[in-house]
Amino acid sequence: MDSPFDASLKSIDKPAFVAHVRPDGKIQSLEDHLSKVAILSSELAEKFSLATHGELLGLLHDLGKYSAAFQAYIQSATGLLNQDEDEEFVDAAGLKGKIDHSTSGAQWIWQELAQQNDLARIAGQVLALCIASHHSGLIDCLALSAGKPAEDLFTKRMNKLGEKTHLSEVLGKADKKLLATARGLMTRPETTQAFQVWIANILGKVPGKNPQSPVFQQQLGLLVRSLYSCLIDADRIDTADFEHPGRARRRLRGNYESWDVLIARLEAHLGAFTSRHPIDALRQDISRHCLEAAAREKGIYTLTVPTGGGKTLASLRFALHHARKHTMDRVIYVIPFTSIIDQNAEVVRRILEPEGVEAGSVVLEHHSNLTPEAQSWRGKILSENWDAPVVYTTSVQLLETLFGAGTRGARRMHQLANAVLIFDEIQSLPVNCVHLFNNAMNYLADFCGSTVVLCTATQPLLDQVDAYKGAIRVSAGNELMPDVKKLFDDLKRVEVVNRRKPGGWSQDEIAVLAFEQVEASGSCLVIVNTKKAAQAIYRLCQKMSGENSTTKVFHLSTNMCPAHRKAILNEVRTRLDQVPSAPTLCISTQLIEAGVDVDFGAVIRFIAGLDSIAQAAGRCNRNGRAKQGLVHVLNPRPEDENLGKLPAILVGREKAERVLDDFDADPEKYGNNRIGPQAMVWYYENYFFARANEMGYPVSVGHDDTLLNLLSSNTFALEDYKRTKRQAPAIYLRQAFMTAAKAFKAIDAPTRGVIVPYVDEGKQLINDLCAAYLPDKEFELLRRAQQFSVNVFPNVLEKLSKALIVREVQEGTGVLYLADSRYYSPEFGLSETPEGKMEVLCG
Repeated sequence: MDSPFDASLKSIDKPAFVAHVRPDGKIQSLEDHLSKVAILSSELAEKFSLATHGELLGLLHDLGKYSAAFQAYIQSATGLLNQDEDEEFVDAAGLKGKIDHSTSGAQWIWQELAQQNDLARIAGQVLALCIASHHSGLIDCLALSAGKPAEDLFTKRMNKLGEKTHLSEVLGKADKKLLATARGLMTRPETTQAFQVWIANILGKVPGKNPQSPVFQQQLGLLVRSLYSCLIDADRIDTADFEHPGRARRRLRGNYESWDVLIARLEAHLGAFTSRHPIDALRQDISRHCLEAAAREKGIYTLTVPTGGGKTLASLRFALHHARKHTMDRVIYVIPFTSIIDQNAEVVRRILEPEGVEAGSVVLEHHSNLTPEAQSWRGKILSENWDAPVVYTTSVQLLETLFGAGTRGARRMHQLANAVLIFDEIQSLPVNCVHLFNNAMNYLADFCGSTVVLCTATQPLLDQVDAYKGAIRVSAGNELMPDVKKLFDDLKRVEVVNRRKPGGWSQDEIAVLAFEQVEASGSCLVIVNTKKAAQAIYRLCQKMSGENSTTKVFHLSTNMCPAHRKAILNEVRTRLDQVPSAPTLCISTQLIEAGVDVDFGAVIRFIAGLDSIAQAAGRCNRNGRAKQGLVHVLNPRPEDENLGKLPAILVGREKAERVLDDFDADPEKYGNNRIGPQAMVWYYENYFFARANEMGYPVSVGHDDTLLNLLSSNTFALEDYKRTKRQAPAIYLRQAFMTAAKAFKAIDAPTRGVIVPYVDEGKQLINDLCAAYLPDKEFELLRRAQQFSVNVFPNVLEKLSKALIVREVQEGTGVLYLADSRYYSPEFGLSETPEGKMEVLCG
């Protein structure tokens, strides 16, 4: 088989040791790669006061590439060695991934530092872990597998035979100046002392100052991941920029538009705002409070504002002014649903990237997972590292960055330092992630110079969970609004009506009620808990509407790509903004109830958690145009709604029903507001108490455990090791990083992004991606393709892939597209059954 590389490479003067080879023949020497990664990794690690450690990691991460085995492999693979002429030539295809080049650097650091003292031994383990893991994701230190005794995998890796790691060989061949620099860094006092400072600082904040507590141990693990992130990002950047020089010129590398300029653009927009609705004066007050609060010190804050209070721009105002005051690197908006990102990022982009400013130079929108975690090297080039001043991303991406497997998410971890993190709709945080999340946010705020803002109308009491396992630390007085109760009273625009009844409502009855509300209020939004229910009620309403009706019926679900949802929402808003509103009925899943800016005259909400009911209420009479809007809470018939696979909704529904029943018995106890602050506190106390055992993220990994334990003390593995070996393992860090990361899923069933042929632009994107060759071009196309992608669950993906309805745009890229347009409906989005005529895509 011919090499993809030019046959003339044999004649090129090549360095003694090769790191990378471009198809055009350009060669990067190993010394060049190691020194450049060291410089960049050091710069990134400075955020954690670990610049020396970052440099050391960069210098030694690919030390194993000095071995004759690796050089024969890479030079054979790239055409630098000729099968017929060079006796060193090897079958590179058969050796791919089999030559260990990551252990020798780790071994050398461990051997040099572990023999000095206990503190140096800790430093050695941290650094060795980062190097040994730089292609796999952080490895387990201590592991407990089914049917096997616990094993000290870190020490096993460090004791790997020299004939496999080539340590002696590479130390003899490596650049002497490079080795001398690395040895000098290892002997510096700060190489060990820095970890003494970190350990003391973390321990000082832990409840009871207990070094065995899960909080302390998890945060030590987060420190390892932070340093690891610096190495991964530096390595990937240098490699990608060498292999594809055009990419290097496109990176911002922190050279962003100044906060002064961005603030001026925002303030100009706010200053030009004219009040259109009675509620606008209250929104301006909220914005002003956020501006005043921006002068406060870094820390963890809450922003508790009723739905429709203008949190998007108010929190942005806080973030930009706060970032300028404290010279912070970026603002990261973390949003639970892509449907809100579509809207919020577009609003902010229009303000911060006005005409004449390069699109994407200020606001980076990063959500749908279009590339899989099991990335090819080509896929790694397409990875994002959040190199922008304002980033909009999802909770899934943020949680993957903190806890996910592999290198793709971990690469972004260092960008969370010295940043303003705004969590919109924080009540949507998965309950099983509560302790992991709390400890991570405390780590970022206490030790990494970041500020965290938890935004919602329904604060979920993250500071009141079990402190031993991890409660978020929100200081007294750190609510950005001065009087939350008064704010809720002033912003009350709806009445929640409890219309549950024995036996539940039939779908026909729900459709009739919906049309009655359109007749009475001009428009109605029906929010249900499942896609199946949404489709059934939409079909009923379409049938009832008839061809001659002035009421237009819409359907929304996450089976539609963002561009599709955006088009429908734009049409809905246009109808609602008319005076009077054009008769409009929308049937939607929960995607519309958090942060989507629509204003219906009435809302019907299937019973769910009280937080969901409050969010739904935010879509009713949002701008206060009517004296009062009505939110009807009702229960569908049991046979029409299967929540068996949605336990969070089931528990939430049960606790909400208790609050609604209790309210009916004593309304004054809740300030006469079914979704006010008093009702929400009581709801969350019951909801969190009921789910307290889930908050450590229970998993089965050959035994029942929690991710919190695996990422902290790893007690089951530790106790088993002590039992079988009659002693504790001689390592400080005992976390099962890889086991935990592989078990972690930010959502219960991890989805994959599939690009769909929605309208001509989606079809053209698919054709362009199928035809593209250069990764530069793919990178730009994939950014655009995020608007035309649907996240598909594994069972559906498997079915469509087996039928060749979902395919890869190019073999090995992992980028998926819908190959048959019949499986994308203009009414329902991606479907498992075909409709209409077949159209060949990527032909």
